[in-house]
Amino acid sequence: MYDICTIGHITLDKVVTAQSVKFMPGGTSFYFSKALRQFDVDYMLVTALAEKENHILSALRDENIQIFSQPSEFTVYFENIYSANQDHREQNVLHKAAPFTTTQMPDIEARIFHLGPLLSDDITVDLLKSLAAKGTVSLDIQGYLRYVKDQKVLYKDWADKKEALPHVSILKANEFEMEVVTGTSDVRKGAAYLADLGVKEVIITLGSKGSLIYVDNDFFRIPAYKPTAIVDATGCGDTYMAGYLSKRIQGAGVQEAGEFGAAMATLKIQSSGPFSGNAAMVEEVLQYGECDREMIAPGNLSIVLNNSHEKRS
Repeated sequence: MYDICTIGHITLDKVVTAQSVKFMPGGTSFYFSKALRQFDVDYMLVTALAEKENHILSALRDENIQIFSQPSEFTVYFENIYSANQDHREQNVLHKAAPFTTTQMPDIEARIFHLGPLLSDDITVDLLKSLAAKGTVSLDIQGYLRYVKDQKVLYKDWADKKEALPHVSILKANEFEMEVVTGTSDVRKGAAYLADLGVKEVIITLGSKGSLIYVDNDFFRIPAYKPTAIVDATGCGDTYMAGYLSKRIQGAGVQEAGEFGAAMATLKIQSSGPFSGNAAMVEEVLQYGECDREMIAPGNLSIVLNNSHEKRS
């Protein structure tokens, strides 16, 4: 029995920022796995990539990450182009990989299955529902809203959301993804809509403005800790979720888990590549890091949302 099992493709990423152009592995499953490697979590990664990229798996296994990899003709290849403030991202896809299905899924038991689809056909709804019968399903919704046209990543509503979301206990979306799937930019209405479909914990990330978590008709307002430098935002949401779920597994409450994830994301954005810190570094950010809690106080909630709404395309 694992604490957390992540399911998602590892990608080949070209990351273009104002400072540099870099090539590296990526994807929700990669960033999430790397973020957890220094933490006391019994963890398994289920992924798929082409045989010629197996050196990426070897490097992860060298860090004591347990992996099941299904065969795929191609590895997903993403190009991520960021604006100067890192809040806006343009994406292109050059290759797609084999999807995850119930017939190909190994017999794994886990307390939490964290699903990280990158494109709408990555993980079948049948697989999502079967995993919900075995444990808690956590979902980063972004992939179910994405499709590829002429190599460009475009967004549309998730056609299967009413069938699938009753089986999702924890859902993470940024503010743009929330609007795509709910039809509203109002975070209260959007979170309530997702909760009405069956999601128990709705996490809406707002970039540099923090995040909001909706549980049992209550909002938990999570601040963003100010980084010393903004270098690379790729994987920040995955790092946040790694911190959040690892603390929830340990019995932490929503506020504590959210702030731990936010501190991890702050450390991640300060350098290129995946999170490379440890629990002591996260605790230092929590104790000494600068954040503006007034920005997400109840009376300022609508102001935050209006000021932070950046569409990703």
